Amino acid sequence: MITLQAGDKAPSFTLPDQNGDMVSLEKLKQNKVLVYFYPKAMTPGCTVQAQNLRDIKAELDEKNVVVIGISPDPVKRLPKFVEKESLNFTLLSDEDHAVAEEFGVWGLKKFMGKEYDGIHRISFLIDENGTIEKVFNKFKTKEHHQVVLDYLN
Repeated sequence: MITLQAGDKAPSFTLPDQNGDMVSLEKLKQNKVLVYFYPKAMTPGCTVQAQNLRDIKAELDEKNVVVIGISPDPVKRLPKFVEKESLNFTLLSDEDHAVAEEFGVWGLKKFMGKEYDGIHRISFLIDENGTIEKVFNKFKTKEHHQVVLDYLN
């Protein structure tokens, strides 16, 4: 797994959101975009991460940052997560994990003694020109939002 780094061009992608509408990175370029990859909707760690990003939306708006969450969940699972947690940002479905692979966040993981391929919890701040400005890969799930805010401030 070779993860993209700051200074790399972000891969262009179009994926379905929680409503089944297609969302393209290209259409978000008037803002900075925080693309955060998470393993699975409605699991404890992913829920805490999403809730915390939800709660700092006003601060992110002030910094002109749009949040996009990407997971391998099917589209039909995403609206439940958005509704249950009152999420105020877009979630995208990357079922075949093609976009995760392009960003270099799909690879071997270990959990409870088992090895499997999955998404690594890594986030990318992409600038208005489509270049990766910052990679967030060293954080505790519950502190992800603060790491992002600290960088933006």
